[in-house]
Amino acid sequence: MVKQQQTHQKHIPERSCVVCRTKLPKRDLTRLVVVDGDLYLDPTGKMKGRGAYLCQNNGCWERAMKTHVLNHALKVTLNDESRQRLSEAMPSS
Repeated sequence: MVKQQQTHQKHIPERSCVVCRTKLPKRDLTRLVVVDGDLYLDPTGKMKGRGAYLCQNNGCWERAMKTHVLNHALKVTLNDESRQRLSEAMPSS
């Protein structure tokens, strides 16, 4: 009996954008983390703290800043400083 050689594909973790719920590979999304009540961008994806993901769509970023979607996902109330930091990190189109 001849064994067939199987090609093994590496697992690519997927996450969902908290605004549009689109599933994408983790590396294609931006992770936002709340640590001690402050919002940070997590480029490494490894910071400790409660996290949420946003896709690169500007509409998702604008909705995240204007609504309470991030408040609900991160279980925290974002202050003006956090919203300012978020607007500065918004991807340019």
